[in-house]
Amino acid sequence: MRRDIFNAIADPTRRGILLSLSHEPQKVNALAEKFDMTRQAVSLHIKYLQECGVISITKEGRERHCQLEAEKLAEVADWLAPFRQLWTQKFNQLDQLLTELQATPKNNPDKPTIK
Repeated sequence: MRRDIFNAIADPTRRGILLSLSHEPQKVNALAEKFDMTRQAVSLHIKYLQECGVISITKEGRERHCQLEAEKLAEVADWLAPFRQLWTQKFNQLDQLLTELQATPKNNPDKPTIK
């Protein structure tokens, strides 16, 4: 069963696992040590992420190694793109207003106002 990537990143523990794996692949036990929960609970989160396709797991002997599959996260990035553009536009407007305010003398009644 394939799970939804947006449900996967909705949980703070799963986001933490993804952030940890963004640096390097890690063993399940090493990941479990980073969270204040049982190894079994972390394993369930890892399984969920694997079912979403954002991590892969390989076995070496008794150890399971987790690796981030970042290309699946592109779906999230694509969904966020319009919001990123909106906030970039808003910050650019704010930057322009601040530049105008800094250029206007303090006792000038024709000062620009924030809209």
